[in-house]
Amino acid sequence: MELFFLGTGAGIPSKERNVTSIALSLLEEINHVWLFDCGEATQHQILHTSIKPRKINKIFITHLHGDHIYGMPGLLSSRSFQAGEEGLTIYGPEGIREFIETSLKISATHLSYPLSIIEIEEGKIIDDENFAVYAMKLDHGIVSFGYRVVEKDKPGELLVDKLKNMGIMPGPIYKQIKENPVTILENGLSIKQDDVIGTKKKGRVVSILGDTRYREEHISFIKDSTVLVHEATFDHEKQSLARDYFHSTTTQAATLAFKGNVKTLILTHISSRYQKEMFHQLVKEAQGIFKNTHMAKDFYQIKIENN
Repeated sequence: MELFFLGTGAGIPSKERNVTSIALSLLEEINHVWLFDCGEATQHQILHTSIKPRKINKIFITHLHGDHIYGMPGLLSSRSFQAGEEGLTIYGPEGIREFIETSLKISATHLSYPLSIIEIEEGKIIDDENFAVYAMKLDHGIVSFGYRVVEKDKPGELLVDKLKNMGIMPGPIYKQIKENPVTILENGLSIKQDDVIGTKKKGRVVSILGDTRYREEHISFIKDSTVLVHEATFDHEKQSLARDYFHSTTTQAATLAFKGNVKTLILTHISSRYQKEMFHQLVKEAQGIFKNTHMAKDFYQIKIENN
């Protein structure tokens, strides 16, 4: 599991930051990539990474402001020319269907793969054998969602040495023991799975919030996240401006991370008013509240380790 930041700027692209898009690589887990937002020129940014558009099978849109969606028609179209035959599902607020279908219709774009568009509400929006994904409405000028991706716990490893000490040698029986609560051996011995399986591997949690004001209500949603990705459009001194424009500051993002007991905070969606020489100060502000804070830049990657 790895995060790729394809665009980390707010509102408009700058020389240093493209507009918002984040890829969550799940190639090792399920051989897919999930995209969160798709700002203008996202497909150009992808060209500078190892990401293959045909591997993107889910796109999650936080909200419908242009800096988060204007790259979508181009990416969807290009995917047809890049051996993209597997279906793709887009999740987002009401209106995302009209935007996509209108863009494709007017441009006479024909896709080579099935496209599903799901307009979401709050709550659990995905639940499969590997992951659950939850959505929560945030506090922005238009409907904006945060997403919480929860990896399901993995079974513990088979305690091979313990089985050998019990006289049970490697073979098909090991698979049977691992897959069944109780296994009866040929000699009548009963083996309980819980007795010969190690501790479960705790799943990772990634929370990615769209544009939003700071709200205490968000704490429970991001609680205990392995990684929290949060906007930090403004510096600490501009809290009033942040509130007026429905955004957050560096210290507000850090406060949420601290109160939510997350492991790592990554700041993104940085206003173009801040030049490169100011980035260190922005990070320092947040680290004064939550030490394990990083600021994303375009093409920043972070591997998400197990809890």
